[in-house]
Amino acid sequence: MTNFSGCDSCRHYVFNEDADGYECLVNLDEDETARFLSGMSDGCPYYSRDDEYAVVRKQN
Repeated sequence: MTNFSGCDSCRHYVFNEDADGYECLVNLDEDETARFLSGMSDGCPYYSRDDEYAVVRKQN
């Protein structure tokens, strides 16, 4: 999978032990994939910051 900017901090970008590498868990359709690969996209609409402490902050 191509590493788009910001993917390293996205909660959908996880390590796959079987493939021995990182991959995005979001299933993009053909049009979305084409936009990413062509560079026509400003950013990922599914980006969600991987903030493991968000739940803890809400409990305080």
